[in-house]
Amino acid sequence: MAAQARLRLLSTLTFLVVHVATAAPAAAISCLPRTCGNLTIAYPFWLPDQQPSSSSLAPPCGPSAFQVDCRSSRIYGNGRNEIAQIVSISVAASLLLPCIYVLVCHKQKLRFFLCKKTSSTTEENIEALILLHGSLAPKRDKYSEVTKITSSLNNKLGEGGYGMVFKGRLDDRRLVAVKFLHDSKGDCEEFVNGVISIGRTSHINIVSLFGFCLEGSKRALIYEYMPNGSLDKYIYSENPKAILGWYKLYTIAIGIARGLEYLHHSCNTRIVHFDIKPQNILLDQNFHPKIADFGLAKLCHTKESKLSMTSARGTPGFIAPEVHSRTFGVVSAKSDVYSYGMMLLEMVGGRKNVKSMAQESSEMYFPHWIYDHFGRGDGLQACEVTRENKGIARKMSVIGLWCIQILPMHRPTIGKGLGNV
Repeated sequence: MAAQARLRLLSTLTFLVVHVATAAPAAAISCLPRTCGNLTIAYPFWLPDQQPSSSSLAPPCGPSAFQVDCRSSRIYGNGRNEIAQIVSISVAASLLLPCIYVLVCHKQKLRFFLCKKTSSTTEENIEALILLHGSLAPKRDKYSEVTKITSSLNNKLGEGGYGMVFKGRLDDRRLVAVKFLHDSKGDCEEFVNGVISIGRTSHINIVSLFGFCLEGSKRALIYEYMPNGSLDKYIYSENPKAILGWYKLYTIAIGIARGLEYLHHSCNTRIVHFDIKPQNILLDQNFHPKIADFGLAKLCHTKESKLSMTSARGTPGFIAPEVHSRTFGVVSAKSDVYSYGMMLLEMVGGRKNVKSMAQESSEMYFPHWIYDHFGRGDGLQACEVTRENKGIARKMSVIGLWCIQILPMHRPTIGKGLGNV
């Protein structure tokens, strides 16, 4: 169909040029009386699929565009300029038409060649990165193999803004969680660098990455399976303290801080997560926390203290102010500290920090509410805190408020926060 359309376009343009240059001038000629000695020439214009009518061949009334002297065949009046213009246009069009035809015919082939060449170069770079890290790099699987692991996407565990998670099983019978990423149009090499860096991490509070998939725009991450799910389903329940208890919440908070400290300071390549929230904290069979979902993580060299970003990333309510606007400061590991502080306050309050259905407007934003109540000495009365757990709850609240300072320079590093927890 595309070839037929190109041929039709070419034939149409060719007809117009040839018709104007040759046929049209002779289309309608009427000889004036011999005493006048002139020929009047008219130029009707037809489309290729139209048939000329008899009226269209009739000579025009009134002064003609130009006239030819029958006796001397001398062109006079305005005709000389118009004939010159027509000849020039015809010659230019006849030279231009082959070029247009070649471009139209070969545009798709050229685009395919360039895309194929770029894709081939990118694939070579990716394979080189994987070979460079050898056995330390996670296994790369084909998309068909990943879907087979998940039994054709049969057991869905959850879905977030950046992808869907399915339960699966490897050939060695290990259970895994496979996350298929949405909107996977970013830099392929950056993605692989991140995957390799995460795959090289080894910490009790970081979820293990077993493999990944990168096949065109299809991307997936294969993590170890956490049987107790994510932290959010416990702290947002009707009675979260009865399920986990204050001491368990406290040990979970410490474990998350240790995982972040490892990412920020102990990795060969420092990693800033950018999406610390209860949904991304997974719990194993013993309720030990593990930081997961590195889809938004960014790598930085050891000596760098700030990061460059083209757009905000993270989840509303947990994103540090400087990620939205650089007027608050530079983006750094302290952006994760802000998210950690917000999560601590949600663990204490047993609710989301922003509560649209709050009975009073003062209770809508929990960090402000608990800060005001601390000033009056009754900050923990509404958080189901018993006398024996008051110290734990107060410590978590104070650290949380310290971590969510507006300016990054006023926040602690995660190491200092951990030391105070």
